[in-house]
Amino acid sequence: MSAVVRSASLRLIPAQPDGAVRRLHLLMRQRDVLKPLFRIAWDNLAARFDADELEGWAAGVLALADVNAGPSCLVAFWEISRSQPTEEGITSLIVAAHTAANVCRHAGAQAASATIVSVGIARRFLGADTGLARWWRTMDELALQAPESVEAAASRMGEILSAGNINAFENFVAAGLKLAAGDRRRRLKFFTLQDELARRLVERASVGIGFAETERQTKAFVTSLWGRPPLLRSFSGDTGQAPQRRAGIAGPLIRLPDVYRGVQGDAAYALYKAAAAHAQAHLVFGGTRFPVGTLKPLQIALVTLIEDARIEWLAMHQLPGLRKLWSPYHVAVPAGVATAPTLLARLARALFDPSYRDDDSFIAKGREMFENRLPRLEDAAISREVGMLLGNDLGQMRVQFNARIYVVEPVYRDDGLGLWDFGDDAPTSGESLDLAVDAARVEQRDDPDQTSLRPNVLEDDSKVGRARPVAPDRRGIVIAKYPEWDRAHGVERPEWTTVREVAARPGDPRLVEEALDRADVLRNRIRRLVRGVRVGRAIRLKRQLDGHDLDVDAMLEAGIALRMRQEPDPRIFRTTTSKHRDLAVLLLLDISESTRDRLASGASILDVERLAVAVLAEAMSALGDPFSMLAFASDGRDDVEMTTVKAFNEPYDRACMGRLAALSSGLSTRLGTALRHAGELISHARSFRKLVIVLTDGEPSDIDVADPLELVEDARRAAIGLRARGIDGFGVVLGSGAMNSAVRIFGRGNTMLVPRVEDLPARLSELYFRLARR
Repeated sequence: MSAVVRSASLRLIPAQPDGAVRRLHLLMRQRDVLKPLFRIAWDNLAARFDADELEGWAAGVLALADVNAGPSCLVAFWEISRSQPTEEGITSLIVAAHTAANVCRHAGAQAASATIVSVGIARRFLGADTGLARWWRTMDELALQAPESVEAAASRMGEILSAGNINAFENFVAAGLKLAAGDRRRRLKFFTLQDELARRLVERASVGIGFAETERQTKAFVTSLWGRPPLLRSFSGDTGQAPQRRAGIAGPLIRLPDVYRGVQGDAAYALYKAAAAHAQAHLVFGGTRFPVGTLKPLQIALVTLIEDARIEWLAMHQLPGLRKLWSPYHVAVPAGVATAPTLLARLARALFDPSYRDDDSFIAKGREMFENRLPRLEDAAISREVGMLLGNDLGQMRVQFNARIYVVEPVYRDDGLGLWDFGDDAPTSGESLDLAVDAARVEQRDDPDQTSLRPNVLEDDSKVGRARPVAPDRRGIVIAKYPEWDRAHGVERPEWTTVREVAARPGDPRLVEEALDRADVLRNRIRRLVRGVRVGRAIRLKRQLDGHDLDVDAMLEAGIALRMRQEPDPRIFRTTTSKHRDLAVLLLLDISESTRDRLASGASILDVERLAVAVLAEAMSALGDPFSMLAFASDGRDDVEMTTVKAFNEPYDRACMGRLAALSSGLSTRLGTALRHAGELISHARSFRKLVIVLTDGEPSDIDVADPLELVEDARRAAIGLRARGIDGFGVVLGSGAMNSAVRIFGRGNTMLVPRVEDLPARLSELYFRLARR
């Protein structure tokens, strides 16, 4: 074909008698409204593509017409066809037409039209190659599984694709489908970005690096500073509130923002380290919490600032390298309008950096007052002294301070609320109440065992936070969120499951005591084992300075050294000593509905579990081994219920027996989450060796998971996580039905099958003594 004909605005295409091009043109002749728009698109394409390519394109348009996609959908497709660059070819347009037809078939014409309109956004973020093809496949899958959500997702495609990453988009859609399952309203809320998790996924994808990626390095770094592993948690959660912008301290916990907006790459790793180091310095060098008393919000902010400077001076005196870590974030300059936030930022830099020069009288006075108290730096009272005086001065300057919008500077410092006691003595004046209300809002994200910041000033309890103390209900109090492995998509979804502490019901300890009396033969055998291991086992120590015997190897080396005229090693003796036991155990009891089943003896599986645990608890108590007992069941990912029968820090007494007796069967078995929570609890035990023993009678399962292998794989990864933390996990399986999955979860060497449930008490005790000798 000549170049002259190629450049013509109208090109004649030889059409097959029954070809798609001929049928499309015949169809458009009957559409007076659509015909001009079609002609514009056709002329554009005909000038750029060959007959075979146009035949495929026409077949795609006919596919849209056949499913009644409607005029708006056809016009939208013609528009993207006209804007398609020639070098990208026509294949992607053909794929788009047929996929849009599928979308229309499942979700309707409006959804198909919205999807086609959003193609331009997708091409801008993802390019025109495999990324765009995968985008179309994902939209097709969304139409198939959540047809009501296609139009909503398409209308927000710019926000969803802000990360420019097709993997993030596929993960976002998969998370929405898994989260809502068959709940149409919840799916729609997710894909319209009204759901907190959806917004967090989009934000995390655009930021790239957040708490989840930096947690391991941050924890190792802070541990290396003071030899104290920090308890790090993120602030993220389904709170319905704006993301937290600063770190926070809640008792021993350090809460860090899920992401720091605008901070990416290596800068994010550095900022998380700086924030965690500052918060840990508070825990190392800080004192008791300051009572709020009658202080106003501005005074509270200034006292917090002085306390920040005080603990940083102490930390940098001990570890001078921290100055290099924190100094890049002090960027305040002695210029600009003298507002309260800017003056506080300048004062923070003046107290941190001796070389900083600032002629403002307020800054100079603050620096002078702080330096005059350097000899008393270890006394936290100086923070309150200086802060109150400076607060009075700043108040007389008539500068405006809004506690609700104030954000601590520099960015690595915590919000300061963990330093204050907003208890029953908190004032009721409106100005001071502002900061107290904000403190209660932050507490909605904290753990329930941290009760220093009481949310009693809140009137609206409609927004229940991640771990806000609330009146116990049937489902219990939220105490933690854990990730879960998505087997189908090969990703770990952060904070996917919610653990709730369900208060143990008091029961009659005589039920357990009577069961123990009936198992007297077993108890006597266990007592003999206890007497045999209580003193520990003897170990031989070589190369000692003195002892009851000579170490032959050490003597030979000493003789060689003498012959070579060298100083011999005087440690030529050997001795024996008793090795002390250093073991902590957490017993994790599955109390799901299947444990209600009755055995031939008339006892339920839970009754046998109860007796086995009671026998073992007697042995561990006699040995003095620290141990804890935890029962679990689940009712979906948002309700993994944990009941503490015995905590590590309490004795095993009749109250524990009563709680054990009161356990009842019900719900499902989300084992992976239970293992993660057990690992978190036992990780704080002060024992060299830590052991988690799981008693279960079935495979992991739950009401919101259809794939039977998904929770098995998640539990396997949780068990691997225990091993990575130096915690031994062991599964005790009742009956043979769940043996294969238990072996996959714990490994063959860490799984014990108990075919006859009645044998559990004896087998469990034997297992414990065997593991304790390892």
